Amino acid sequence: MSIEIALAAPHPSALDAAADVVAAGGGVVDAALAAAAALTVAYPHQCSAGGDLIALVRTPDDRIRAVLSVGAAAAGVDVAALRAADRMPPGGPLTVTVPGVVAGWAALADLGGRLPLARVLAPAVELAAGGVPVSPGLAAAILRRLDVVRADPGLAALLLDGDGTPLPAGAVLRQPALARTLGTIGADWRDYYQGELAEALAAGLAALGSPLTTADLAGHAAEITDPLRYAAAGSEVTWSVAPPPSQGATLLAMLASAGRTAAGDPAAGGATSARPADAAAALATARTAEQRRDTLLGDPRIGPVDLDGLLLRTDPPAGPLPPPGPKPAGDTVAVTAVGNDGTTVTLIQSVFQTFGAGICEPGTGLVLHNRGSVFSLDPAHPGRLRPGARPPHTLCPAIATGPDRVVALGCQGGRAQPWILAQVAADALTTADPAGLLARPRWVIGARDVGQDRPSLLLEPDTPATDALRAAATDLNLRVVQLPQRHDDAGHVQLARLTPAGLDAASDPRADGAARVLRGH
Repeated sequence: MSIEIALAAPHPSALDAAADVVAAGGGVVDAALAAAAALTVAYPHQCSAGGDLIALVRTPDDRIRAVLSVGAAAAGVDVAALRAADRMPPGGPLTVTVPGVVAGWAALADLGGRLPLARVLAPAVELAAGGVPVSPGLAAAILRRLDVVRADPGLAALLLDGDGTPLPAGAVLRQPALARTLGTIGADWRDYYQGELAEALAAGLAALGSPLTTADLAGHAAEITDPLRYAAAGSEVTWSVAPPPSQGATLLAMLASAGRTAAGDPAAGGATSARPADAAAALATARTAEQRRDTLLGDPRIGPVDLDGLLLRTDPPAGPLPPPGPKPAGDTVAVTAVGNDGTTVTLIQSVFQTFGAGICEPGTGLVLHNRGSVFSLDPAHPGRLRPGARPPHTLCPAIATGPDRVVALGCQGGRAQPWILAQVAADALTTADPAGLLARPRWVIGARDVGQDRPSLLLEPDTPATDALRAAATDLNLRVVQLPQRHDDAGHVQLARLTPAGLDAASDPRADGAARVLRGH
């Protein structure tokens, strides 16, 4: 049987890499992994093998597994010293937790890969060695974070030319150190955590003042577990997301709220609706869900997490909730892939803030994430900094399944991912124009994570029910910010699906991406 795979990603090189491995006999998992690896080369401002990964995988028998390769804080982290500083730093060596991407790739390969990892990563190795044109998105990110790029020798060497000028769009970005690192990972991914790569990475970070050691790296393992699920009353469609420390429960809270509204009135559309009452209700749900997530999300391996509270199934606990943790901006890439046999992958990998911790380790070419910046320093918070704890996580991939369809969704969007995805989720099941769906104007809420100094509602031009959203924002004590055009803060959604009409996919026009149906044997 020939194989067909609908795939969407935020950069064309990811599609080319996926097509290469499908032509070599790869399947859906291989295609998604090849795309993900290529993105670590082409999009170093948003993802890296020095970041984390969360994914969902569906097999043709409709079994879905969640892969959480989320790295932990160092065993030797000095919590008292950081608590004395009052808040976690936004970047730098103290915010680098164990990178999980590579172990996540290996876990995904074990769940359905057909080709050796070396073959799957080969297009990314070639891209890093031969060079890739700087995309408009990367060029804009360099300018936006130019002070961070210039402050780090590794980033400066990578992203500035000989006289210190930022690389412009179209310039060729070559990364020979990263090519060697990816080649080593392909030969034996365990080297990243227990071999020469681990030693080089730990030594480079130690020189910068990081407490991460080779023992911390060796102790990492991807978690493979069951997803959280939600189906609206009377619906045959089930949504699956990753459990904590992912914020997947927050997306389910949004979908459940919309489902309750639709159950009372079949014409209602929840977060996607142009009806004023529905839009206002969706915004109020998002604000409540945001506040619950910020105060309740943590690592269930370390301590209890109030899952019912995150899902908005219960009232807030009596007494004051712990204060929310810090809210830095997030940068992420999503890859979605669906095969004609129903095999599905939606993965998200990230360095968190643009260029992560602001560190590119020169010996390995790895940009390191700053996931540790979201730890709370409040001793009562479930997401507090502790040795070996995983930080609360924004990555929020989703899969919807029904009797005759499967839909994979993922997006860039940091903490706003749940309300971004909620605005496309219902129509993603049925629309005849997925590209048009992703191009629709959206709203998001946030504060520092969307560049605002206080809680705000950001509206793209022509967002449905704008007047109702503005009025609801005032009631919720949210400042209203009108964006002049489509904006990155409204997210980069990637969609792939299999419906009775066949396979299709779409990539958000806010990114540099593409979507394609790939064919192989």
